[in-house]
Amino acid sequence: MKKSILFIALLIGTTSCISTQSTLKNTDDNAPDLLLSQDYTFVITQYSTNKKYGYDKDYPVNIFFNNTKNETINQERFLNALAGPNGEKITYTKQESCCPFPTKRSDMGAGFLDIYELKWNGQKEPLLLYLNIYEKGILMVPVGLTLKKK
Repeated sequence: MKKSILFIALLIGTTSCISTQSTLKNTDDNAPDLLLSQDYTFVITQYSTNKKYGYDKDYPVNIFFNNTKNETINQERFLNALAGPNGEKITYTKQESCCPFPTKRSDMGAGFLDIYELKWNGQKEPLLLYLNIYEKGILMVPVGLTLKKK
C-alpha cells in the first residue's frame, strides 16, 4: 500500500512539472518507419549536419519503433549501429532519464529522454547522447560518429 501511495505521489509530482508544450525541435510524425538490418540494428542512411542532433535535449535522436513497451531494445538497435569517428567500436551506458515532455505515445501523457554515455579507445572525453523512444523523426548518425562496418 505504501509503495502505491509513493508511486502515485511521484507520478503527480512528475506530471505537474511537465509543460503542456513540447520543446523538442526535431520530431516528424511523417518520418518513414525504421527498418532493421540483418544484425538487428537500425538501418541508418543519413548523417546529421546539425551539431545539436543527439547532443542537445531539444534535438534528441528520435527512435520510436512501433511501440515503446521495450525501450532498451530501440536504444540498443540505434547505438549498436554506430561507431567512433574512425570506425572505433563504441561502448555505451545509460546515465539517467531526464527532461519530461508531453506526448500522446505514453500512457502517462508524458515521456522522458534517456541520456547515454558513449566511449571508445583513444577518446579524450565520453560523449553524451539524448535518446527519445516516444516520438518519430528522421534517424541519422550524429556529428562526430560513423556507422559500424558490416
